[in-house]
Amino acid sequence: MNHNVTTRKHAKSIPPAVYLLALSLFAMGSAEFLMGGILPMIAGDLQISLPKAGTLISAFAIGALIGAPPFAILALQWPKRATLVASQVAFIAATVISLLVPSYWLILVARFAMGLAYACFWAVAASTAVQLSPPDRHARSLSIVVSGLTVAMILGGPAGTFISEATGWRGGFWAVAAITAVAAVAGILVLPRKTPGDTQEPDLKTELRAMQRPVLWLAFATTAATTATYMGTFGYLGALLLDVSELPARWLPAVLTLFGVGAFIGLTIGGRVADRRPFATLVVGILGLVLVSAAIALLGSSAVATVALVFLLGVAGFLLNPAVWGRVYVVAPDAPMLAGAMNSSAFQAGLTLAPLLAGLPISFGHGLSAVGWVGAVIGAAALGLAFLGNRVRHAPASRWH
Repeated sequence: MNHNVTTRKHAKSIPPAVYLLALSLFAMGSAEFLMGGILPMIAGDLQISLPKAGTLISAFAIGALIGAPPFAILALQWPKRATLVASQVAFIAATVISLLVPSYWLILVARFAMGLAYACFWAVAASTAVQLSPPDRHARSLSIVVSGLTVAMILGGPAGTFISEATGWRGGFWAVAAITAVAAVAGILVLPRKTPGDTQEPDLKTELRAMQRPVLWLAFATTAATTATYMGTFGYLGALLLDVSELPARWLPAVLTLFGVGAFIGLTIGGRVADRRPFATLVVGILGLVLVSAAIALLGSSAVATVALVFLLGVAGFLLNPAVWGRVYVVAPDAPMLAGAMNSSAFQAGLTLAPLLAGLPISFGHGLSAVGWVGAVIGAAALGLAFLGNRVRHAPASRWH
């Protein structure tokens, strides 16, 4: 009896390899969020303008945005462990090149290559986590993997900035390369030589056929919209807290850390409930984002209220992440690689578009609090996409296949 209970518990547990994937994503993702804090140092060292230095951020983002789908197609023929480790090695090589070359243009190309390698890892890591986990733990496994990106945003970027300020701008990236190397070695030791997906004959036609489903594209659009909803506001939180809420500068790191705490709580809750109530989790998260975003727009002048809302923004934003990731594998179980890769591109598109959309009202002179209204509008659009996707998914098969 006890043996059977133990066996069932073991069967439903999250394999250690999933946590390793999260560590790897943390290491590689930190390179994306590190740049924002050290742009002036890079511009000064390379003797270029600040906007020109900012294109180094864009190069990585574009590589990550466009790289996932083609790499997913190529990786259909490759073993998962070998592909994951190879993408990490390529990422390390591109990072090292970006640190050793003196030319802006060579660094730009290397940053683009880093984004491609990062995209390849993303494309395979999500489907690997799903394949390694029990069916009733898919969303929870994905929440663990995505938490690596959360830690990169909240901890990896600031920590890398701190290292760079002490050692020069390259120091933070050397740390990123070192942690990625450790994760790659651990991957060789921990990841299984073959995952369940490796035993199946890859079928590109089946994966491409799945991309014809409108419900899947609605899922991708929902992923991009929900990501843009909270990341647009997050991108301007520092300026909002200092200039509108008049928060003392010394408290800013603590408040941004509070966002990270909220994100972890949201991921934990979402990962546990999204497998059983995926659509309800998604709707509650989006509604939370709309309400919190509107409240930030209305109450931004109050430091106490805004600090509390920053925490709730993290909770709501990451509560729905397991749901937006898990739904693509439910809608397209026959296309785990390409569906997951397209979803990671949608996630990256949300990250890329968020600051641009949130900055529009500021450029027209409406003030920093207006970013909250932008978040509320995008969130309302995301809610509409979610309901439309749910309606299409439950319509007769002939209407959406």
